[in-house]
Amino acid sequence: MFLLKRECLTIIGTAHVSSDSVDEVKDAIYEQHPEVVAIELDRGRYIRLKNEMAGIVEDDKISVTQIIKDNKVGLFFTTTLLSYFQSKIGEDVDVKPGSEMVGAIEACEDLQIPIALIDRDISTTLQRALNKMGFMEKAKFMFGLLASVLGFGDEEDVDIEELKNPENLDDLMEMFKDEAPSVHEVLVHERDAYLAGKILQIPQDHVIAVVGAGHRPGIERYLDNPETLPPLSELEKIEGKKGIPWLKIILALIPIMFVVIFFLAYINGINIVGNFYDFIIISMIMGFLGSILSGSKIQSAIVGGVVAPLTIIHPLLAAGWFSGLTEAKYRKVRQSDIKNLAKIEGFRDLWNNNIFRILLVVVGTNLGVSIATLVILPSQVFMPLIFKLFGA
Repeated sequence: MFLLKRECLTIIGTAHVSSDSVDEVKDAIYEQHPEVVAIELDRGRYIRLKNEMAGIVEDDKISVTQIIKDNKVGLFFTTTLLSYFQSKIGEDVDVKPGSEMVGAIEACEDLQIPIALIDRDISTTLQRALNKMGFMEKAKFMFGLLASVLGFGDEEDVDIEELKNPENLDDLMEMFKDEAPSVHEVLVHERDAYLAGKILQIPQDHVIAVVGAGHRPGIERYLDNPETLPPLSELEKIEGKKGIPWLKIILALIPIMFVVIFFLAYINGINIVGNFYDFIIISMIMGFLGSILSGSKIQSAIVGGVVAPLTIIHPLLAAGWFSGLTEAKYRKVRQSDIKNLAKIEGFRDLWNNNIFRILLVVVGTNLGVSIATLVILPSQVFMPLIFKLFGA
């Protein structure tokens, strides 16, 4: 049920790293003295901002082990990427991301005005985005990130206030839609609907809503046509990806094929002992090399090598997770590692960042084992067995 009186609502579209936006928000609240101020934050981000404002230092340890156990590596990495991009812009213009929300909170506390939190939980938003992204979209997203971090992209000066211009926003949103349509749908259109729905549920009449400038046009369209709003409960669901996961099926068939070849050779009286040893040795060497060449500790490389034969046979396991977990025990990841991503100017800075180093070990180990699985083992172990099976 929609309660808000549309004519009593003021929507302020802000640039999240703009000092002018901070002043605009505070001035509007002090001048209008609304009954409630709605801000584009979920409860988790609101609490973190409040703690920062109070000078409360939170425990900044990040449990990479728990992230991997909970199968939230993709979610964590996506959050890190978004934090990097926003923090990087904030560093460039010397404004901390979220400053306009802090300004709104300060003004509300000064005037004793209640605050309404209208954003969807960030983990829900990002998980829905990941679930909708295809393989190529994720690949393009990763390539774009690395190109930006390593300085391969176009360097252009950005006028933050110009981004609030509706015409410029339309161009920016269209570009984003072309590059990552699934992410655009979740981060922009879905959140437009969610923010509008939450605003309409506010029981007070005189409301100021503080949202990102990119959401303002979409929010206003939904507010003008509330019958087009989807149920908010539908926008809070996290559903798995639909369709047949062909890539996962193919990757799962490879180790099954290896086992079948070994079994057929064995029941046909072919001596497989030498081939079996070759399989184990090659797998272990490539797991070890993939890890150590990625800059891991020797302990992590040993773990990656030891588990490599098992992970090749077991389609649900990856050697990189084991070497990465071991590396995480020696490289403690903290919130400061995420914040320092904004200061990265090149590969040297990346190399000194524990988040990057652990992820690099994971990727490097998996790459080494993948080369063994797709190239070396078929040619050196399994093709000879197949030839023996068919008498070639």
